[in-house]
Amino acid sequence: MASSFDLVIKGGLVVDGTGNPWFRKDIGITNGKITRLGHITEDSGKTMDATGMIVSPGFIDLHNHSDFSILAYPSAESYIMQGVTTAVVGNCGLSLVPLNPDKLALLKRYLLPFLRAGFDYGWEWRTLAEFYQKVEKQGISLNLAPLVGQGTIRLCVKGFDSTGASAEEMNQMKKLLAQSLEDGAFGMSTGLIYPPGSYSSTEELIELASVLREYGAIYTTHMRNEGNRLMESLEEAIRIGEENDIPVEISHHKATGESNWGKVNATLRLMEQARQRGVEVNCDVYPYIAGSTTITTLLPTWTLAGGIEKMLARLKDKQTRQSIRREVAAGPMAGLEGIRDAGWDGIFVAECPSKKEYQGKSLEDILKETDRFDDPYEGLFDLLLEIEGNATIIAFMMDEDDVRTVMSSPLSSFVSDSWVTAPDAGGKPHPRAYGTFPRVLGKYVREEKLLTLEQAIRKMTSLPATKIGLKSRGIFREGFWADVVIFDQAVIKDQATFDDPHRYPEGIEYVVVNGQVVVDHGRLTGVRPGKILSR
Repeated sequence: MASSFDLVIKGGLVVDGTGNPWFRKDIGITNGKITRLGHITEDSGKTMDATGMIVSPGFIDLHNHSDFSILAYPSAESYIMQGVTTAVVGNCGLSLVPLNPDKLALLKRYLLPFLRAGFDYGWEWRTLAEFYQKVEKQGISLNLAPLVGQGTIRLCVKGFDSTGASAEEMNQMKKLLAQSLEDGAFGMSTGLIYPPGSYSSTEELIELASVLREYGAIYTTHMRNEGNRLMESLEEAIRIGEENDIPVEISHHKATGESNWGKVNATLRLMEQARQRGVEVNCDVYPYIAGSTTITTLLPTWTLAGGIEKMLARLKDKQTRQSIRREVAAGPMAGLEGIRDAGWDGIFVAECPSKKEYQGKSLEDILKETDRFDDPYEGLFDLLLEIEGNATIIAFMMDEDDVRTVMSSPLSSFVSDSWVTAPDAGGKPHPRAYGTFPRVLGKYVREEKLLTLEQAIRKMTSLPATKIGLKSRGIFREGFWADVVIFDQAVIKDQATFDDPHRYPEGIEYVVVNGQVVVDHGRLTGVRPGKILSR
């Protein structure tokens, strides 16, 4: 007799993603979808005993950069093992599409710190559809929901030219954005500390984002400043959404630098006031007090005009160095104010292919070990030349109370802001690549009781699904896709640390993606049932 279901999950406490209290029901899965939510007595191809465990929709990471590394790590183990079944990629204005062959070298050089060293990406695609066809053809273990980066669009048209867009250039950018949306992108992201996107005026962004309104697509933004000009940057983001009547997502919301700690109370109020006016603005947050980015963000954005090679040339010029030094040390930088916010001892090199001995060390320690700390600014410039600007950093700039405040807001989703990796990748990446979602459930739900379990899971499932516009995911309903995480709430916790980041979490027993088991009894199965999702 044929089985009624391909897979049945029995005996667990079901937290369905809505925020409602848990309930006991079995889940029957057929052809990748939930076909029964109730009491099941029929036979099945496979039965999972979830007695004593939590059964949740698969976690949806609303701010992810795995498009940079998914070709190199298609099994996506660092995310699958923490229960992420869908990642929204193409964030911070930086995506691998669209490509302009004439500007390809600029893009590859700029994104080098995010790309797996030695891996052949091919770079034969041009459009969003072509890139994700290549990704899906090789097979992936989780679902990807793409955004297109405004910085990449601008680079296609203007390279690293810092001047404003002409009418013709704006038309070209609009066409590239429209093509990506036609190909299924869920929206457009900006990263307004990252050139060349950072060279765009508010008016330029408003005009480009008007295309999103035609498609009902979202605007997500790494704002222009998260420190001294946090409020003004949020006002700009809200204005872009309000003038175009489009949804807005404030990426990895935070206040950097001790002098700005506490401002998140005011920014959350500002979002609530905007929502009262009809602006659909939300935010997301990662559960750590350190961020991670490229080492070149420690410099003023004008130094990158023309691209990385032009930046390196500027660093070789003594007079230009003095201008950079003045701005980094005391002037009003236009983006990340990392050194002033974190200090020389609060910024660590995470990944540096050419100087692996620097990985895991602070800038202060590196500069002291290389006899460059007598004048740390000159030492930093020499370091950037030595490594040719190719490194990622981790910067401790945030306040734990602020993190908890944003996490507690009903407007926020939980995100990792990282990319797929694997233990054999080496380096000292931010532990959020392995531990974000278990950290929320272990530290902030079980131990600190900042949120209830149901509240936390809502912020990992239905809230991000609704915000980005994912259909038939993020909630348990008959007819919805069967993305499922089964974990022991008494055990679950992150094990990845800043000193030892390549560690899988504890407590996640099973992960199901589109009805197929990708983690079984805490071990990867090797199957790749992931899909490229379209708006």
